[in-house]
This record gives sequence, C-alpha cells and structure tokens, in this order.
Amino acid sequence: MSKLIYRRRQSARHRPHSGEPTYEALTPEELQLAARNHAMPLEALREDITPPGLHYILTHFDIPHVDPGAWHLRIGGAVERALELSLAALKKDPAISLPVTLECAGNGRSLLKPRPLSQPWTLEAVGTALWTGVPLAYVLAQAGVEPEAVEVVFTGLDEGIQAGIRHQYARSLPIAEAMRGDVVLAYKMNGSELPPQHGYPLRLVVPGWYGMTSVKWLQSIQVVTRPFHGFQQEVAYRYQHNADDAGTPVSRIRVRSLMIPPGIPDFYTRRRVLPRGPVTLRGRAWSGEGAVTGVNVGIDGKWIPAQLDTPAGAFAWRGWSVPWVADAGEHELICRATDATGAIQPLEQHWNYQGMGNNVVQRVKVTVE
Repeated sequence: MSKLIYRRRQSARHRPHSGEPTYEALTPEELQLAARNHAMPLEALREDITPPGLHYILTHFDIPHVDPGAWHLRIGGAVERALELSLAALKKDPAISLPVTLECAGNGRSLLKPRPLSQPWTLEAVGTALWTGVPLAYVLAQAGVEPEAVEVVFTGLDEGIQAGIRHQYARSLPIAEAMRGDVVLAYKMNGSELPPQHGYPLRLVVPGWYGMTSVKWLQSIQVVTRPFHGFQQEVAYRYQHNADDAGTPVSRIRVRSLMIPPGIPDFYTRRRVLPRGPVTLRGRAWSGEGAVTGVNVGIDGKWIPAQLDTPAGAFAWRGWSVPWVADAGEHELICRATDATGAIQPLEQHWNYQGMGNNVVQRVKVTVE
C-alpha cells in the first residue's frame, strides 16, 4: 500500500479539521492497545533508575519468542566484512553501562484535542534504565564501514501488519549518529538480563532520541548507501499537519519535566489530596537536545525556580525540588523545564496528526484539606 493510500485511510477515519465528528471516548482498538502496553506510574519518578517492571513499554506487534542458543546478530551491507555474532561473542566484546531516559514519541497523545487515534498515552510513557552492552561503533568498526555509507538500518524480530503493510519493525540512523560512542547494543537492563518485553536478547539504545529508534529484539544491522524508506521510518513517526502531509521525521526528545503528584489520589479521578502545611514538590526533567538548565514550578500562576540535582548521566533525567507551604483550598501545580538550547516546554501543545512529540507542561490539580 502506498504512503498516500495509508494517509487517505487515516484521513477517512479521523479528519480533525474537516468539521466531521471526532472520537472523544476511547475506541475498542485504543483500549486494546492500552491493555497491551503500559506506562510508568508517576510515583516511580522517585527512583533515579526505573525498575524494569515500572519502565514504560510499547510493543508494536507480538513479543518474539527467542531461543538464545540459536540467535545470531547479522551485520552486513556496505561493510568490508559481514559478521554473524552470537550473544556469547557479543558479551566478550568491550562493554559500557549508561543511564538513559527513554520516552515514547507519542507520550501525551491522549491529551490532544481532537485526539489522534493510536496508543492513548497520557504523560507516563517514560523511564530511565541502566543499559549495558557493546558500543555500536565498536561493532561497526569490526565490520569496517564503507566510505559511501549514509545510514545504518536496524531490524527487529517483531513482525506484523500496520496500515495494511506487513513488515518487521525496522528503523535507521544517519551514519554520524550510529557512530556515536554512546549508542549501545544492550543485553542488560539495570544489571540483569533483558526482560522479554524490553528486547531480549539484544536491543539498540540510542540516547537522546525518542524510544521508537531503540529497536528491540535485534535481528540484523545493515549499512546502506541510500536512505531507508521502511514503513516505521517514512510513514509512522512523522510530524504532520494532516493526513496528506509528508511531514518531517521525529528524532530527538523534546524538553520535558514531570512532577511526582503530592499527597494521595482519589481512586477514579487521580485528583490529589494532601494536608495543609509544608511539603516538598519533586520531579524529574530531561531533554534529548541538551542538558536541562532549569525547571520552574507554577503554583496557582506564580512561578518559583526549582533546585536541580546533579544528573546521573548526559542523557538521564535530572531531579528537581521546590518547597511549598500548602494552604487549604484548591490549587493547580505546573512544572516547566528549559534545556541548554533555550527550548522551553509550551503551556499549550501544538496539534499534529500522529500526536508526536507532545511536551506540554503537566498540570496537577490538588485539594489541600
């Protein structure tokens, strides 16, 4: 199916700017996706490193069953030496461990109005793990990348159908990004073997880029001399104005901060309730474009600069805190981060067709008793 036909089908289903009715309640398909995937509870922001069971998960198709004894990673294309490496062989290569914050590109999608139809994330599709593995640059150096190479394509074992197109999940990186020293072929998460849902036996981790780039269940790495035009590269993960807009590719994570909701929640609404008096508001902030340089916390419209913690790594989230003396009544809390490029979180999110890169500020409603 062509890209245009796919977009027309999407457009026929959901034309947010055409005056036609749009979905407000979650569709059965969205509920099904929400049941398969899961977000990180915001209270897990207390942890520097997210436990694997709390880290967000998005699987496009089925989780593959992998026999580690039979699995091999194939490396080919525009290289001097094609390689086929077992997991045992990879574990003998020099290894690095990096704390990296990963965020789904669709995080916040369900907050858009009208809502693009896909995995209905609110704010919690994020997590920070310690990834251990072989630097991708080391493996590519062993293969010998040809001078005419322009991209590196990563293909996973997960296979399915999206928009009528059957394919294995695959994404590419420009050669300069692939040769960065901090891009990892990871076989451990938080010091233990990768869990099946996180890409066992081997996954790619690309610090600073949205999670769709960090291909799981790696099967092959192909160095290519022309840009890759696979579905997940050319049709999915684009910033589009409408269904027929070719759009621009999603890449690095936009600056964002999240607050640990204070007090205790109402079961159904998740609205927060806490006693009056002193409380410390805490949270995390991150960006794929540069270091987080500041976080401001809004309390009923008044902005207060937060105290920043030292980050665990260049691409790991940064803790922040603000003291607050909570008065009885209803309050709205907001957190807003800025990064080294000068980028700052928007107060209102700009709409896009696929619901990508939503980094609008978090608003927390609080009742102080």
